Amino acid sequence: MKRVLLAFILLFLAPVGVSSAILEREGSTWETARRDATGLAPDPAATPEAVIQVYAARAFAWRGIFSVHTWIAVKPAGAAAYTRYDVMGWGVQHGAPAIRVNRMGPDNYWFGSRPVVLLERRGPEAEALIPRIIAAIEAYPYKDTYRTWPGPNSNTFIAHIGRSVPELGLEMPGNAVGKDYLPDGALFAPAPSGSGFQFSLLGVAGLMLALDEGIELNLFGLSFGIDFDDVALKLPGLGRIGAFPQ
Repeated sequence: MKRVLLAFILLFLAPVGVSSAILEREGSTWETARRDATGLAPDPAATPEAVIQVYAARAFAWRGIFSVHTWIAVKPAGAAAYTRYDVMGWGVQHGAPAIRVNRMGPDNYWFGSRPVVLLERRGPEAEALIPRIIAAIEAYPYKDTYRTWPGPNSNTFIAHIGRSVPELGLEMPGNAVGKDYLPDGALFAPAPSGSGFQFSLLGVAGLMLALDEGIELNLFGLSFGIDFDDVALKLPGLGRIGAFPQ
């Protein structure tokens, strides 16, 4: 029992402690935190082809110790602007929809945190996938529900899109808390990348085995794993540590 407890502390609690120690923010309030564009989205005026981008940025305030926030932006061929889709919790308890459209620009800072591009698809491939992404968004079963932990939240939403459109090949960050919350209480589902499968007990405990994601163990919404494809560790709070850190 002591060895199990020690392993839990080393693999799950210690990385979260490190994440808490190194976390920094430019702004300390919603009003002052940075939210301007980063320039990561190709300029629509100079990019006539279709574009799909999935972003991740550290969640605001204490949530950022544990998790990132993810969203998707799409631009059909010839479109003059992107359409961004997020799930947000603010106001949902008072009747606001969980899915927000164009709440910010496609690549903006997320309340002080600079995003990274998790996935980008362009050209005819992207053009063919955009209608399926829109269909997946419309089919999301938690349009009026939000729960920070264990889900459904923003990462549940983006993982749902990945499972619905496996051709995207979307690999969610290991520290995207809520990605393992499976709709309708399901115990088994494809991995978000479409390259494997996962078991999950309401997002609180589970196991993922996939070619893209590798092996991930989920306990209390925190994931520890090994990504053999990119040769990296996935640590709770810290995310990917290796060739391509998130």
